[in-house]
Amino acid sequence: MTNINRRTLLKTGASAAGLAAASSVIGTPLIAQERSLKIGSYGGYFENSFKEHVYPAFTEATGIAVESVTQPNSTDWLVTMQQAQAAGTVPADLSLYGRATMIKASRIGGLLKPLDMSTMPETSSMDGYFIFEDGTGPIGVGAMAWFTAMVINPNEVTAPVSWAEFWDTDTYEASLGLSKNYNSNLLDIIAATFFDGASTFDTDEGILALIEKAAELKPNVALWWSAESQMEQSMKNGDVIGGQYYLDVANLMKADGFPIQPIFPEEGNPQDYGSWCLSSLSEKSAEAAEFINFASMPATQALMSRKIGTAPLVPQSATDLTDEEFSFVSGTPAIKIAYEAYLDKETFMKESWDKMLAGA
Repeated sequence: MTNINRRTLLKTGASAAGLAAASSVIGTPLIAQERSLKIGSYGGYFENSFKEHVYPAFTEATGIAVESVTQPNSTDWLVTMQQAQAAGTVPADLSLYGRATMIKASRIGGLLKPLDMSTMPETSSMDGYFIFEDGTGPIGVGAMAWFTAMVINPNEVTAPVSWAEFWDTDTYEASLGLSKNYNSNLLDIIAATFFDGASTFDTDEGILALIEKAAELKPNVALWWSAESQMEQSMKNGDVIGGQYYLDVANLMKADGFPIQPIFPEEGNPQDYGSWCLSSLSEKSAEAAEFINFASMPATQALMSRKIGTAPLVPQSATDLTDEEFSFVSGTPAIKIAYEAYLDKETFMKESWDKMLAGA
């Protein structure tokens, strides 16, 4: 997640009921047996929310003490874990890996320990997409998700039905704010809207076709933003009337009275997610399984939505999230990101994208 410590949505005061539910679903706490688990999570507000709400509920339910470890949401953590393995140390038993980082770890091999899914029955409520397997078995279980969303100024335009409407110059000439980065998911949006989805990334020709379609947007783009604050200010000032932005932040801005409305168009919005992964050197497989099972419970997924602002990986109907609470962090449909293509064709995609932006 980008600058997740910005998430102050819980100033709105999420109910204590979610915390109670997350504990009560487990049943009677086990007798404390000096069991412990080191869990890595992204720092700042995100980690603090886990320490305040999720970990205590887990410890109360299981008797397993949690030591929180601050980790980056980037491949820097992968480097740290590689170095730790070489030294025979375990900075964290369980860590959060983005899917792209998890794929890299899988390709390196030997960094992650396969998980016994039979010890995590609560994961059965998840879409199989969020259980990542490689040749060694399941090595990642989805923890939570987040969305990049279509946003508009509702005072200026009506809500689009499709992303394709952003290509309408009569409505959006020099008025959109889109991310400047090649891997910001605009290409995934274009693939879902005009092509055959993620399979379009399979060939260089397909990638170039996506970028050429993005080039058609240039007359309508007032801001190619590289920092979140740029898009935020431009929406507040009315310099742009639509574009792509983070769903939870857009909803926070809306709650604060700014003219912004996140939309889930017919193609959906790009969904990214993090996974729980177990260090290959960890001796805490049993404790890790208990935590993953706990974190996968609908009550815990709802707790994280309320307290951290992440999207649940189980159906809304399985949780007690209201429609308003669910729409604050999630929606349907979801556009799946072409993770492998961004890894395998990184140089080609970035160079082609940069040429397009430069007008070459």
